[in-house]
Amino acid sequence: MRVMAGFIAGLLLAAAPLGAQVPRLHMSVDTSVVSVGDRITLTVSVDHLPGAQVLWPDSLNLAPFEVLDAQIAPPLSQGERTRSSLALVLAAFELGELEVPSFDIQVRHSAGEDVTLPTDRYGIQVLSVGLDEGGGIREIKGPLGIPVNVAPFLLLLLAVVLGILLARHLYKRFRREHTEFRGTGPAAPWRPPHEVALEGFDRLERSPLLEQGKVKDYHIRASEIFRTYIERRFQVSALEMTTADIMPDLKMEGLEAPILDGFGRFLEGCDLVKFAKHRPDDDSSRAMLGLGRGLVQGTAKEFTADQNVEVDS
Repeated sequence: MRVMAGFIAGLLLAAAPLGAQVPRLHMSVDTSVVSVGDRITLTVSVDHLPGAQVLWPDSLNLAPFEVLDAQIAPPLSQGERTRSSLALVLAAFELGELEVPSFDIQVRHSAGEDVTLPTDRYGIQVLSVGLDEGGGIREIKGPLGIPVNVAPFLLLLLAVVLGILLARHLYKRFRREHTEFRGTGPAAPWRPPHEVALEGFDRLERSPLLEQGKVKDYHIRASEIFRTYIERRFQVSALEMTTADIMPDLKMEGLEAPILDGFGRFLEGCDLVKFAKHRPDDDSSRAMLGLGRGLVQGTAKEFTADQNVEVDS
């Protein structure tokens, strides 16, 4: 009897560590009733010895469910056991009673032995979207209307845009039609462009701008007089163009090289004062005006007053 009792006790002692080595599988889902496209979180946990390693699948085909994401949690120690977990985010795009299929998980012990654990199948009910609380299909709603208070804002915005476009058009028209300084009163009868330009230079020369230190204003007015002459004499939109754009058009007029060079020097000299903050002294400014006067006199043509066309003198 003593021999038999000892034998039984030995079996019990040997069986205890063997049972402790068997890994255990746990599964859970956050919901079992979803709508089409809703996310479902399926959590798979394995309790195992600290020295064991859980080999999660590299890829899973859980049709009719799609695997949107998979996150492996760090192992969590629980006394003499360790828990490893995998969270799967699934979604279904079919209706009805669907089932998450089973898949295998490998657990490898430190001795090199592998244990295969199959997961349980899970039933998930997938419902259609657009159901009301009573299970019926909701009515289709019409398009959302624009709030009433937005309409005045849109009208105001449209009016501002139209106003800007109109102002720009009027400004361009004003620049094209006025060849004299602003504020000179009613338009005078038509006169040849060179006469208007020379008189403009004379008025500018008599003005007190240089004595007042307004060198920039002096050169701006000189540039306007000269560009207006170019527009009326050569039909080139000089008031709306840069110097670099004007010169090729003047070259096509067949001007001699010295004259063409003088046009460039006058326009560029005014540009330096207008845009580059260049400040010439009074004598240089008067010399620039003299250059412009000479260029106008050297390219002057006689025009008929009624048709505004040039004629040979």
